[in-house]
This record gives sequence, C-alpha cells and structure tokens, in this order.
Amino acid sequence: MEITLVRHGQTEYNYQNRLQGITNVMLNDTGRRQAHKLKEKIKNEKYDICFSSPLIRALETAMILVGDRVEIIRDNRLIERNLGDYEGKDAKDYSSNNYWDYNLNCGDKGVEAVKDLLKRCQNFLDYIETYHKDKKILVVSHGAVIRGLHHLLNKTDLNGNLTNFKIDNCYIEKINTK
Repeated sequence: MEITLVRHGQTEYNYQNRLQGITNVMLNDTGRRQAHKLKEKIKNEKYDICFSSPLIRALETAMILVGDRVEIIRDNRLIERNLGDYEGKDAKDYSSNNYWDYNLNCGDKGVEAVKDLLKRCQNFLDYIETYHKDKKILVVSHGAVIRGLHHLLNKTDLNGNLTNFKIDNCYIEKINTK
C-alpha cells in the first residue's frame, strides 16, 4: 500500500499563528495557491482513492488536488486534534512539549490526549489496511493527524520527540508500507 499524506493549505488562522484545532476555518488565498501548486506537482500521480478530514480547509485542499479525478471520502478519524481551550488562541500560548509527550499523555484544558489521537490514527490505518491495502491512497488532513500517521506508518519510537519535524501547509509525504 502506498499512502501519500498531505496537510491542508494555509488559512487565516495559520497566517495569524492562531491555533485552529477542530474550528472549521476555510483556506485563504495563499492556501488555495499552495494547493494549486501542489496539484501541479502531483498531476502525474494516479491515486485510487482520497480520504479527507471533513473540515473545510482539508476538504477544499483535497478538492483542488484531485476532486476532478478521484473519489474523495470524508472520514471523521482524520479531523484535527481537539485543542480545547487553546482553540483560536495564539500558538505561543500552547506548549507542544506537554501535549506531544507520549508518556505524559496530557489532556488538560480540553486538549485531546496524544494517545487518543494516535489511537484514532491507528484505527484509520487499520481500516485502510483491511479494505484498501492494494491501493494508492491520498490522505488530506491536518498537522497533528499527519504527524500521528507519519509516526505510526514509520514505526517511530513513540517515547522520542514526536515534534521532531515541521509540517508546513501543503506538506506532502509518500510512504510505501510494503
């Protein structure tokens, strides 16, 4: 199975360095341009199916990327991590070290605990392994979910630093699980 992970394009919240979480924020013009640029980059890729978070920023990115040539399936397991009290707040107020430490598994202030996020991501991977294992799959989602899927697919030691790489808007990563 080949899985391509894509994070949605930029939103006004991204531009303002505000945390979105499950807040349903649209792409801005920069985000749409980023998605069109990525579409050009992957235009020769043949995906069998596309799974997308149902949040508008991911769904709009998926529509730009493959909406005219591949079925897009909305999947709630791909929704962004709930950031609780931090939703809409400046990102500098959020301590990723606390919320991405697997052993600490912090879920205070309404933030979805990292083990719950990873369990949700694993549930999605188990599903596609069962029903789509011989497919080329495009997944369009959000930073936290992409990070979780990346670590699970690459069998990372979850006791390490789970924030050890940057996931910019329209980040793309192809992973072959065979």
